[in-house]
Amino acid sequence: MKMNPSKPAALAAFPFAERPPIAGVGFDLVGYEDVLARITGWRERGERGYVVLANPHSVMLCQRDPAMRMATEGAGLTLPDGVGIILAAKLLRYPQRGRVAGPTLLLRLCDWGRQHGYRHYFYGGWQGVAESLASRLRDEFPGLHVAGTHSPPFRTVTEEEDAALIEKINLARPDIVWVGLGAPKQEKWMAAHVGRVEAAAMIGVGAAFDFHSGNVRWAPPWVRWLGLEWLFRLACEPRRMWRRYLLDSPHFLLRVLMQRLLAIRSPR
Repeated sequence: MKMNPSKPAALAAFPFAERPPIAGVGFDLVGYEDVLARITGWRERGERGYVVLANPHSVMLCQRDPAMRMATEGAGLTLPDGVGIILAAKLLRYPQRGRVAGPTLLLRLCDWGRQHGYRHYFYGGWQGVAESLASRLRDEFPGLHVAGTHSPPFRTVTEEEDAALIEKINLARPDIVWVGLGAPKQEKWMAAHVGRVEAAAMIGVGAAFDFHSGNVRWAPPWVRWLGLEWLFRLACEPRRMWRRYLLDSPHFLLRVLMQRLLAIRSPR
């Protein structure tokens, strides 16, 4: 889990006002520092928002699931978590600042937030995963403020249980609630709870809970640098990942190619 500390050079004005569409889903094609700036702004102004990190699989889920599409469109930030999104942005000639990966964003915000007293709440994962994650992050980043952890039951919670959870989170006074429920559950949960959860930001990071808790092996740095993390995950979990990478990714590519051809035929 080691990483080089990263601090935002400046909390400048947010660079891109519009969300260019990729296969029908609008993206904020910004970098890590821009994300830190946006969340800092929410916190300082007392605003509430949530962050979706989307990859080609997420885009295809939006095509099949209207609730997932609505949750993604309602996010304060929709970020390119997946090398496929960045390749698509390049093909479509969009300005972009590279991939914003959920596991890396979690580490960077935990590191950088120590200077500003950020309080973090970890919600999600199998029983015990959130606690292991928080423990490891405390060891990695001395002085990290962990407001609390909660691993929900693997079933639909009742309204009473949900109300009790919201009260528990709000009493802990977190600035950031990290949500590790996996797509599309985490996106729908954040959309349903924005404003009710009194944190500046909720951020859905899915597999980051498993990676940083040690529950699942994270791809080595050189694999991630080469953009082959998808192949590593497919090799490690073929039964769970085959549809994502062998069906959704080709369909996503086809949609992007069609979008590019339409743009060439009908230039603005």
